[in-house]
Order: sequence, then C-alpha cells, then structure tokens
Amino acid sequence: MSSAEGVVLVIGCGMRPYREYLLASAGHRHPLWLFTGTEQTWQERHITGGTVLDLQDRDAVLAAARAVNAATPVLGVVSWDEALIVTAAHVADELGLPGAGISAIEGCRDKWLSRRTLTAAGVAQPDFGFVHDEEQAVRVAERIGYPVVVKPRGGGASIGVSLAEDGEAVRKAFRTAEDASFGGSPAYQGGALVEEYLTGPEISVDGAVVDGEYTPMFLAHKTVGMHPYFEELGHLVSSSDELLADPVLRSTLARAHSAIDFRYGITHTELKLTERGPVIVEINGRLGGDLIPLLARFATGIDPGAAAVDVALGMRPHIPYEAEDRWVGVRFGYPKQDCVVESVSVPDTLLGNGILASDALVEPGARMRLPPAEFISRHAYVICAGRDPDDCEVVLDKAMALVRLTAYPLLPSVATGG
Repeated sequence: MSSAEGVVLVIGCGMRPYREYLLASAGHRHPLWLFTGTEQTWQERHITGGTVLDLQDRDAVLAAARAVNAATPVLGVVSWDEALIVTAAHVADELGLPGAGISAIEGCRDKWLSRRTLTAAGVAQPDFGFVHDEEQAVRVAERIGYPVVVKPRGGGASIGVSLAEDGEAVRKAFRTAEDASFGGSPAYQGGALVEEYLTGPEISVDGAVVDGEYTPMFLAHKTVGMHPYFEELGHLVSSSDELLADPVLRSTLARAHSAIDFRYGITHTELKLTERGPVIVEINGRLGGDLIPLLARFATGIDPGAAAVDVALGMRPHIPYEAEDRWVGVRFGYPKQDCVVESVSVPDTLLGNGILASDALVEPGARMRLPPAEFISRHAYVICAGRDPDDCEVVLDKAMALVRLTAYPLLPSVATGG
C-alpha cells in the first residue's frame, strides 16, 4: 500500500536502542507518519513522513493529526510511549478510528482509577489506598499490614516504586514515589498508592484487543532487584510457555480488560502468581518495554510492531503457533555505584555463542545514578537464547561477564546535584 492510500500515525517513538525494531517492523507493515518532539534522524528510513511538535500539548497534537488527515487519510493511531497513550486515544477518538477508548486508557494510565475499577468488577487486586502525605501513608500501611509497596499514581517501568517494611520506610517510600510523580504527566502528580505486597513470581503478558475481545500474544518472566526498589533487571520469554494457556490466567486477563472497557489496542499486563491465583499488578495500554516484544519476536516469531499496526487498523494480528522450542532472555547492566561513563563495550553476536543481540545504552560522559536518585540507570544489555530457562540464564551470565564498563565515581555532592 502506498501512503496515498493512507498512513498509520505513530505518536512518540522512544529511544533508538529500545524502540527502533518496533518502528522498523511497523513501517514494513504499513506506511507511517511519525509525530516526535525532536528532529527525526534515524527514524526517517522507517517512515513516510513526520511532524515535529510539542507532544505534551494535546491540542497541538490533535491539530497536527487533523492536518495530516486532511492531506493523507490517517487509518490508524499507535503509541508505545507510556506518557503519550492518553493523547493517542484522544486522537483516535477525534478521527473516528479504532482505539482503546479514552476512559479505557485512563483506566490503564491512572493506577488509582485502575485499582478501583478492577476491584469493583471483582478482578483479583492487592489491597490498596491512595494517600496525600506521609502520615496518611503510614496509617494505610498499618491497615493493610507490612510489608507494603508504595508507588506513583501514573508512573511506569517501576520508577519510584519501593518496598516498605515499617513506618519510617513508608515515609521514605512516599517521598520517593511522590518525587517521581512530578517527573510525569501533571494529571497524576502528587500523592502515592500504598498497596499490599504480593508474594510469588511476577510475569507480564502482552495481548491484543480487537472489538473488545482479548487475545494473549506472549508472556515474559520478570527478574527484579536493588531492594527495596523494583528495578527490572531482565526478562525471559518462551515459544512454548504453558502458562500462556492457563485458563485461570486467561480468564483474569479477559475480565480485567472487559472491566475497563478496552476496545482496540495492544496492552502489557503485569501480574503476580500468588497462592490465591494470578493477581493484576497493572495494565499498561501499550506494548511492553524493556525489549520484551523483541524477545517475543526471537522466541515465537510474532512481529510486535506489525501486530500493533494491525490492531490500530481494526484487524486481528497474526500470531504464529509453531516456533522453535527455546527460551530467549534479556539482561541489563547496571553500574555498582553512581558514576560517569568513560566507555562501554559489549560482546559480539557470533554463531553458536547464544548471543542474539547486544548494545551499549549510554555514551561516554553520561552520568549514571542508582535508585532512588534515578531509575533505569542501565549501561548495556544482552539478549541470549537457551534450551530452557536455566540454560538461558547460564548464557546470559556468560554474556554479561563480557560486558565492560569503564567509569569513575561521582562525588556525593555531584551525584545529588549539590
């Protein structure tokens, strides 16, 4: 199809190492028109055209979308940027295109609204409370019972999320969560959610919703660390994960999406597998981050960028059901302390070494700070394949041992901005 017949509008793009593969596969599927907040450089090879504008100005984005549609029909709208999914829903609504629905996306983006909506629908949820100050946070934590998780109302990628095991820790966690909230959308700034800590393995499921019908596509097993924070250190995806066929899990996912009345789109749902069954941690109204969709492409053959375009056009995505039986994982490299990067090197992908991809995520001179000063302070990643989860972890360990970070420490006064 040529762009004269119509384009799919992509709102926001993300960092090249994390999102170029999505833009490339989406562009291969259908002509794209890209909205970005900065000059388009590496993106140009994957798109038909683009517009540079203030993506935080929703009225400006809506006006630009109308202008594109007047010149070349816009047939669908896609965004995999957490901060822009609400704006994308408004654009789809404005142009009369398939979309999740504004209220459904708000039900994903606003975690307090999501908690109330899913609880009212009888979907398994942790106990929770939304608080406006430290003392209120302590009272809610004592009602729920320690330990508790404290998180921003509208964040993502576990930014500002921490575990608290007593009153003093709750006060500190509240400050961390509220501070993190001011780095995001004004609609979700201030206050924090205090939630029951769920025990059990954590997974995520990316699924497609077409005309309100939810279909899971791929499942990832998450590894977190840096206690008391929840930095996402890595993920594992399999082409033959039996959990994906579990009827209780599938029912929980379907009921959750029905509760928020999600109509069209791709979602990334995080869950804990507890003694009482799968419990929803959160629903994100976009494809997963952390290169999880790329793991799925390596492991299952699913083309996630193409799937996002298909759903935006109102069509069911192609989900292959036959793939090589293997596990694919990603591991992220973090510095041992706050530092200034001098160089990063990663191992090559060679036939037979199990490494499918690797890359540096920072440039020389980058200042890296660990939680709670900053989150997602990663200097590199490796993606590897193995016969089973244990084998994949062994290959990941060997690959990470070959990553080299040269850096010098940040002085405490510099690290804290003093």
